[in-house]
Amino acid sequence: MMKNVYSVGQVNQYIKNMFAQDFMLRNICVKGEVSNCKYHSSGHIFFTLKDEAGAMSAILFASNRKGLGFHMKEGDRVVVTGSVEVYERDGKYQMYAREVEADGAGNLYLKFEALKRELEEMGMFAPEYKRPIPSYVETVGIVTAPTGAAVQDIRNISARRNPNVRLILYPALVQGEGAAASIVNGIHALERIGVDVMIVGRGGGSIEDLWAFNEEIVARAIFDCSVPVISAVGHQTDFTIADYVADLRAPTPSAAAELAVYDRLQTKDKLAGYGRRFDVIFKSRLEGMRNVLEQYRLRMRYLSPGSRLNENRRRAAECEDALHGAMRELIRQRRHRLALLAGRLDSCSPAKKLGSGYAYVQNERERTLRSVADAQEREHIYVHLLDGRITARIEQIEAGKI
Repeated sequence: MMKNVYSVGQVNQYIKNMFAQDFMLRNICVKGEVSNCKYHSSGHIFFTLKDEAGAMSAILFASNRKGLGFHMKEGDRVVVTGSVEVYERDGKYQMYAREVEADGAGNLYLKFEALKRELEEMGMFAPEYKRPIPSYVETVGIVTAPTGAAVQDIRNISARRNPNVRLILYPALVQGEGAAASIVNGIHALERIGVDVMIVGRGGGSIEDLWAFNEEIVARAIFDCSVPVISAVGHQTDFTIADYVADLRAPTPSAAAELAVYDRLQTKDKLAGYGRRFDVIFKSRLEGMRNVLEQYRLRMRYLSPGSRLNENRRRAAECEDALHGAMRELIRQRRHRLALLAGRLDSCSPAKKLGSGYAYVQNERERTLRSVADAQEREHIYVHLLDGRITARIEQIEAGKI
């Protein structure tokens, strides 16, 4: 009996045709976890869908990536819509994806992105609308579920940091139907009470669990609130619309409590440091002012009328002493010169010469006879001596040398 023998290609083509004829495989939705996700340079995305029971290869061509509203990565849970076909060359089947959505959050994620863009375009995320969180508060309003780890963490951290701060809890629904309205009511209620700062949030969860904080009414209530609002929704990696609108985002409710409630001991140490610094500055300023006052005192003493008068008196006394000294020196010099002149005059005194035996002779016309040529015989002459005058007559004149 002759057997029918087929080539590998024929078998693969037959199986491919069987897959192609199956209507369900031509348009099927498969849910699973993304694994071995690789972005090809051509724009195609190759990945594996897996769950507890098995795995299947999948590919999303670049032409279909327009509908992908998020960056697909390892561990994402997704719902893939497409067809299951056989790759004839390798004899393996794989899923050709036409659309990929995050599992349980596909529409919610798109809605989140749309609302985020809308509110951002309206300026509700703008930093100029963010109000500063008060550094020292007396009352903190909390909008969250009355039970759960979030409110307990806030209470514990607040009590540790400063037990004197008053906490006011508005027990709100944070998940499910009516949660958004309950959160809005809590914000309005605490705003009417007049708390210093408000914490709005809850613990972590899926995007469906956190969706109340992505509602537009919650975002507008936070934006319009006159009290600064700290958003504390989920874990550090979770982001909601409330985080973008709030005045400050805290990664967790515990972090929100640390941001809202000041640490009493740290504040005490800070004030003590300010006191020490003020003391040093005050002493330095006081010493500086004392030096300035001392300079002014010295200047005033120098510029005072009494001081100026005493200074002038001292200068006048010095001038007087100098004048007296100059006068004494001048008198001494004059006396010395006078003595010299007196000696010279004494040496030229006629009386002194007459006292030494000399005489002073005049003719009748009372002219001094200096030479025998001035005399005439028989002429009367007058001989002046030290103690008188003698009248005589010239009997004879003899010329000659003495």
